[in-house]
Amino acid sequence: MNWLQELFTGAPGTPPSAVWGTWVAGLLTLAIYSFLYKDNPVYRFAESLFVGVGAAYWLAILYHNTLVPKLFVPLFFPPEGQPVLWYRVFPGVLAAFMLLRFFPKLSWLSRWSLGFVVGMYAAVNTTGFAQGDLVAQIHATVTTPLTSGGGLVIALNAAAIVGVIATLIYFFFSKEHRGPVGAAARLGIWFLMVAFGASFGYTVMGRVSLLIGRMTFLLRDWLHLMQ
Repeated sequence: MNWLQELFTGAPGTPPSAVWGTWVAGLLTLAIYSFLYKDNPVYRFAESLFVGVGAAYWLAILYHNTLVPKLFVPLFFPPEGQPVLWYRVFPGVLAAFMLLRFFPKLSWLSRWSLGFVVGMYAAVNTTGFAQGDLVAQIHATVTTPLTSGGGLVIALNAAAIVGVIATLIYFFFSKEHRGPVGAAARLGIWFLMVAFGASFGYTVMGRVSLLIGRMTFLLRDWLHLMQ
C-alpha cells in the first residue's frame, strides 16, 4: 500500500506537478523504447512530440539569448547613451531570408543565408581544427618523450609516433603505395582501424550510459522499485 501510495503521490513533500511530470516522462520513455519491438504509432507520437518540444525549446532559447539581446535591443532599444548598431541589420535580413523557405516563390533567397552560414562555419571550423587538432597533434608527436617514464610508457609513446607517421603515409597519394611506402600505408590502415574501433566502443559506452540512466529513472524515480 505504501508503494502504491508513493507511486501516485510521490515522496512526502513532492508537489503534484512533479508527480505528474514523472508519470509523463516514464510513459514517454516506454513509448520510445517500444520501437525495440517494432515501429508503431505510440513510438511515432513520442518521437514527433520530442522533436516538436525540442524545436520549441531551442526557438525560445534563440529568441531570448540571441535575437533579443543581439538584434532587437541594439537596433530598436539601445541603452541610453549608446548608438544604434545599424550594421546588425545585415544578419537580421539574412535571418529573415531563412524563413522565406516556407514561401516557394521567395525560397531562393534563403540560399544566400545558407551560403553565408556554411561559408562562415567552414572558415571558423577550419581555424579551430588547425589550432585544436592539427597543431596539437603535431606538438604532441614531436614532444613525446622516448627516454623517460619506464619501458611501457616509452613503448606506447613510440607506437603513437609510428602510428601518426604511418597514418599520414596512408593519406599521401602523390607516391604509389608500393615497397616500404606500401608497407607503411598498410600499417597506417591498422592504426586507423584501431582508432575507429576505439571511437565505436566509446559511442557504445555512451549509449549504454544513456540506457542505464533511463532504467534508473524508470525503476527509482517513477516506480520506486529501487533506492
